[in-house]
Amino acid sequence: MQKFLQLDFLPRSADFGLLVLRVWLGASMAILHGWGKLTALFSGNNPFEHAVLGIPPWPAFILATFAESVCAVLLVLGLWTRLASLFLVVTMAVAFFVAHGMALSGPGSGLIAFLYLAGFTVILVAGGGKFSVDGK
Repeated sequence: MQKFLQLDFLPRSADFGLLVLRVWLGASMAILHGWGKLTALFSGNNPFEHAVLGIPPWPAFILATFAESVCAVLLVLGLWTRLASLFLVVTMAVAFFVAHGMALSGPGSGLIAFLYLAGFTVILVAGGGKFSVDGK
């Protein structure tokens, strides 16, 4: 019973934890956010109506699309992990602080951007772990 309560049946590995975090966050970002932006980009639609931090709408949209699709897939693979996560950290910081005004509840809340920001920051600091293409 003691072993069960200590969850000894689960692997204790920071590298395995980083793998799960990378794949979970990267795949969910690519599928839930990147794919929609890619389809909008290739159909000529730009959901960004205003400049973001002085960057005009189209370049800002292209940068966000790159981060949320290409960098998210790189994260899943563990390829150029820290660089990919840097792009995602910056994108989620802009989404949370600028686009959502740091709101954590209510309509138009930035809670999801805030949670992604936290996870991508962990990966930026820790790296991809040994279960990544660029693992050490």
